[in-house]
Amino acid sequence: MDVEPGREDRKYLPEAHSGASYDAPSVDLSSLKILLVDDEETILVILKGILQRAGYTQVATLDDPRNVLGRFLEDRPDLLVLDHHMPHKDGLEVIEELRPYLPDYFPILMLTADERSELKETALSSGAKDFLIKPINPIEVRLRIRNLLEARYFHQQLQHNNERLEAMVRQRTRELEDAHVEMLIRLAKAAEYRDDDTGEHTWRVARACALLGQELGLGAEAVDLVLRAARLHDVGKIAIPDGILLKPGSLTEAEFEVVKGHARAGAELLSGGRSPLMKLAETIALTHHERWDGTGYPQGLAGETIPIESRLLAVADTFDALTHDRIHRKAVSPERAVTEIRSQSGKQFDPRVVDAFLLLYERGELFTDQPVPVG
Repeated sequence: MDVEPGREDRKYLPEAHSGASYDAPSVDLSSLKILLVDDEETILVILKGILQRAGYTQVATLDDPRNVLGRFLEDRPDLLVLDHHMPHKDGLEVIEELRPYLPDYFPILMLTADERSELKETALSSGAKDFLIKPINPIEVRLRIRNLLEARYFHQQLQHNNERLEAMVRQRTRELEDAHVEMLIRLAKAAEYRDDDTGEHTWRVARACALLGQELGLGAEAVDLVLRAARLHDVGKIAIPDGILLKPGSLTEAEFEVVKGHARAGAELLSGGRSPLMKLAETIALTHHERWDGTGYPQGLAGETIPIESRLLAVADTFDALTHDRIHRKAVSPERAVTEIRSQSGKQFDPRVVDAFLLLYERGELFTDQPVPVG
């Protein structure tokens, strides 16, 4: 208990009795929450009276330091006025208990009748932002509390402004990214129109990828990302000459090597992006022709070394290519395409992805025009 014997209550009277003046705060702090902790009920009554007369409307008191943590988590105050010498748990122990739950800037005003400099240094180094020696002076109490609350208020405002600016930057970045992606999608569609009259191959494949990702338990954010990135998987086809891309018959070995080059060409075209979308689009463009058994191109990756997004796309791309007319061949029935994909499970395709594909096919979800529910 930090009450100096022999002191009269006049020491705790508001400053109106002292003849001193008080500068009004530059912002309205009256609604900020203050928690007073002291084992001496008299001190709590006096402190609360001082603060209420100063206009503060959210002042709570607590006389048992063992209950501070629970009260702190319940009320989330903006300022803690804390006595040092208390039974069961002193002020420093209370601060230590609160430490994991304190926000970036949280003002603690420590009260004590102990004037030892080492105690003040310990309290300040432990997390207290200010120190007040008893018997308390009402003017000093009000000024110190106002200063601490102003610091808390402006910190919160700065944090809010930073969050708002960060949100604006994210929005602008997303808009710029979308514009960049839209340009690349148009480039991909320009390449696609050369061997797909509808120009909808990339969208159908992207949608099927997203559905497969959902079936395999990918989160909403990952599904949305693959839905957007998969549309760029064949952008490298822009580098394939018409004489090869549009050739109606079989390709020579040399011509097929040129076609295979579209994976690296697409990855190079998409390289350098810093956003998750552009990085994933680059990865998919490079690896979507890798095979589960390691016989794919351009890197010869096998099994789970192939990114999951590219394993999804390999199945979706094959199904769409088989079931739509192309320059060099006619479409086959969905049933025949499913048979072909099933036969390549564990060879060309990841067996888990094939299983997910078969479930989607059986439910008829691969043939709906409804958008993929993401986010």
